[in-house]
Amino acid sequence: MSLLDHISQNLYTAVLSDSLDSLGYRRQVMREYIRPVHSKYQVVAGYAHTIAFVDSDEVLPNPFDAEIEAVDAILPDSIVVIATGNSIQNAPWGELLSTASVARGARGAVMDGFVRDVKLIEELGFPVFATGMKPLDSNGRGLLTSYNKPIVCGEVEVNPGDLIVADFDGIIVIPTALIEATIERANAKVTGENNSRAELQKGAYLRDVYKKYGVL
Repeated sequence: MSLLDHISQNLYTAVLSDSLDSLGYRRQVMREYIRPVHSKYQVVAGYAHTIAFVDSDEVLPNPFDAEIEAVDAILPDSIVVIATGNSIQNAPWGELLSTASVARGARGAVMDGFVRDVKLIEELGFPVFATGMKPLDSNGRGLLTSYNKPIVCGEVEVNPGDLIVADFDGIIVIPTALIEATIERANAKVTGENNSRAELQKGAYLRDVYKKYGVL
């Protein structure tokens, strides 16, 4: 089983957040306003493919060249992470970009901006997390400025290749250098939580279970 499949099947953002806390990294959770736009998934994990957008009123002769280049550069097991500066001016992501991302092997997309074509994306089954929905196109409203460069999304710094894990609780950014240590601690904590749950279900007192396993 690959690491990403292991995370999707056995871990979740809360336990990963706790593990990062224990390593001294307490600001790795994106802001709460970035939410799943549909419910056809549980835990999504992949490596960051970063994209930066800015608001712009300029109408270009070839407005989508940069977006096409950025999407065609997506690698398998990526999660597309789009920084818009919390734009409310347009929706830089939609169904065709999602379809192209699936073909490239991407596992999902996260953005601090809007998305459109939501029902079609839901039918596609592609996991997308966004601040909201809006039908406006990016042409003449937004401009892609870079991709595969460091960005800030949801008030968290994201570098290309960072591990992104997203579920209904939120979105975690695990820096590349911390992946091994974070997953190791998360695996141990899940084992402790499973043991704690089993004893609590049998009627054990929470204080005694916490004293035994040290997880809550």
